[in-house]
Amino acid sequence: MSVLEILRWPDPRLGLQCAPVGAVTDEVRALASDMLETMYAAPGRGLAAPQVAVLQRLFVMDVAWKDGPRSPEVFVDPEIVDASTELVENDEGCLSIPGVLAGVSRPAWVEMRWHDLDGAPQQRRFDGFAAACAQHELDHLNGTVTLDRVAPAVRATILQAYREVPV
Repeated sequence: MSVLEILRWPDPRLGLQCAPVGAVTDEVRALASDMLETMYAAPGRGLAAPQVAVLQRLFVMDVAWKDGPRSPEVFVDPEIVDASTELVENDEGCLSIPGVLAGVSRPAWVEMRWHDLDGAPQQRRFDGFAAACAQHELDHLNGTVTLDRVAPAVRATILQAYREVPV
């Protein structure tokens, strides 16, 4: 396992659509393991493959580890199959845009379908912070970052704060 370099915005790769993973191979499992190690070291609660320069539809997430034991999850070729019509706003941080938070409105819950590291299909509903985190990571797979989800005036304020973050 190794800690990977996390791309920082405005790296153009963060704006690209990712290709499906397809078959879960030993290489995919190794990537997921490295991504989890990278996420914990950052320290974050989610990390998508394009954030480590791999343009595949894969993300990792562990929303509770900062408050309790680790519970890592790996999502291969995830998709949302249902979502709440109720929107909630959360302050979201991003490992690729460190040092700033953006208020992003998203569905209060989502039902997702994906494959696990054994290639088995999974489906589950995510609520609250887990729903926001899963949607944030799925956005990365579609070439979307939090800055794309806020009003232009808010984006300008966030970018000013981001420019002041030490590299």
